Amino acid sequence: MKRRRQLLTGNGLKTPPAKLSVLSPLSLPPFRSLAEPNPHKTYYVLNNLLNLIKQPINQPSSNQSIHETNKHHFTPMSSTTTVSRRLMALSSSISLSMSSLVSTRRGGVSKRGFAASASADFANENREFVIVGGGNAAGYAAREFVEHRMAHGRLCIVSKEAYAPYERPALTKGYLFPHDKKPSRLPGFHTCVGAGGERQTPEWYTDKGIEMIYKDPVTETNFEKQTLTTESGKVLKYGSLIIATGCTASRFPEGVGGNLLGVHFIREVVDADSLVSSLEKAHKVVVVGGGYIGMEVAAAAASWKLDTTIVFPGEHLLPRLFTSSLAQKYEALYRENGVNFVKGVSIRSFEAGSNGRVNAVKLENGSTIDADTVIVGIGARPNVGPFKGIALNKNLGGIQVDGQFRTNAPGVFAIGDVAAFPLKLYDRMARVEHVDHARRSALHCIRALLTANTNPYDYLPYFYSRVFEQEGSSRKIWWQFFGDNVGEPIEIGKFDPKIATFWIESGKLKGVLVESGSTEEFELLPKLARSQPFIDIAKLQSTSSVEEALEVARTSLQLQKGISG
Repeated sequence: MKRRRQLLTGNGLKTPPAKLSVLSPLSLPPFRSLAEPNPHKTYYVLNNLLNLIKQPINQPSSNQSIHETNKHHFTPMSSTTTVSRRLMALSSSISLSMSSLVSTRRGGVSKRGFAASASADFANENREFVIVGGGNAAGYAAREFVEHRMAHGRLCIVSKEAYAPYERPALTKGYLFPHDKKPSRLPGFHTCVGAGGERQTPEWYTDKGIEMIYKDPVTETNFEKQTLTTESGKVLKYGSLIIATGCTASRFPEGVGGNLLGVHFIREVVDADSLVSSLEKAHKVVVVGGGYIGMEVAAAAASWKLDTTIVFPGEHLLPRLFTSSLAQKYEALYRENGVNFVKGVSIRSFEAGSNGRVNAVKLENGSTIDADTVIVGIGARPNVGPFKGIALNKNLGGIQVDGQFRTNAPGVFAIGDVAAFPLKLYDRMARVEHVDHARRSALHCIRALLTANTNPYDYLPYFYSRVFEQEGSSRKIWWQFFGDNVGEPIEIGKFDPKIATFWIESGKLKGVLVESGSTEEFELLPKLARSQPFIDIAKLQSTSSVEEALEVARTSLQLQKGISG
């Protein structure tokens, strides 16, 4: 009886610890204490069991879960299913914890279960937490693990790249500047410098006890066995899995010259390095696509003083966001910087010269544009290939998650570009390819995983771009947009010095874009977009400057707060 009592109370611990961090049972990770010898271990598990029994089984609301609505092709998750999943996860944790307790007598650490991963050496193939993907989201998730003291010997990041996570937007901006214009280079833009945080170099991950597996992408996942298989054949067993694989650049097929030398796309550092090598020798550049990537790459190519042409099938630049009037102003600026436009036409093929390198772009209208370098920016596809069997959103293309970024597989989460999530503010599903969402989704997911936080993700769509920022540029361009571009667009101001567009629907401000705003003006935009105040349209249209228009919006916001308060 004495031995049994000692086992159940944790190696003779007769009173429970004063403070214990209790995880939300819904997050379904391996329990925190499993990664290190700890006499409080059994009490911790029993405490979680007590919380599990007491926790009500609440059905999620329509804008918080992936399981509830027929329009998203999911059936309701029953209380029985919810309880079953919780108990399965808890049963596994209790089993691992008890075996760990038995094995930790006299200070010895067993190599069974996740207890073996108590150091950064990772002596076996078990990992308590695994992040698949080495982009922005992975870097910010790693920081969150460190801040919760849950990284050392517990966290593993598996990446297809040779570099520690970095701020990917730099690749289409500063990285492409000419050598005499102070281009960005690693380690200068490792995460998390983009949000004002510490620069997480490869040494940082080593110091924090985080295992990094480079240049060995995951090729297969077995959700039932909780294992990952990498390209090299390595098999990793995980406790909780965070999918942060982002997107893969859309390409032209080989049959139309998509694989020719000199035809580039950009997703990774190696892609940007290849493009820079081409730009050093280029004379005529064709950029295919008039979206974010096309606009930013064309601006960078122009800084090399190269003959640059943008080709796209639409009527104007960035049609998903810009109005026709706003796009015309940006196009005029690009022309001033030596960029030409060919609009309303698609690509037929890329043609090669005698050296096997691209030398021309053939268009569907029969015309040809000479080119020795082509950059393709026609969108991207969520990288979901290694995750067969996980629930996808057929309309949006990503992995379906709920407001905590949980997938339909127990203990598996998805964040960043690859995740299709409930956009709470607008009561619809969304998939956002933007660095701001990558950062915020990582933070929210890891906090939900490691703490008792059960608040749903409440994201405000945000997009920005910066172009012509190189040294010597006559004008640096930086715009920010917050909200939803629905309703009637109202444009205020002239492009020089600044311009703004307000989207009004049923009298309410739904979205706002400002070009060349001040810090104070940019800080006002998310407040306006989230609060959606009623706007006097006639008064807004009567303003003669961006400053006046924003003051009208600010007054409407204050009035709304006064009424609601």
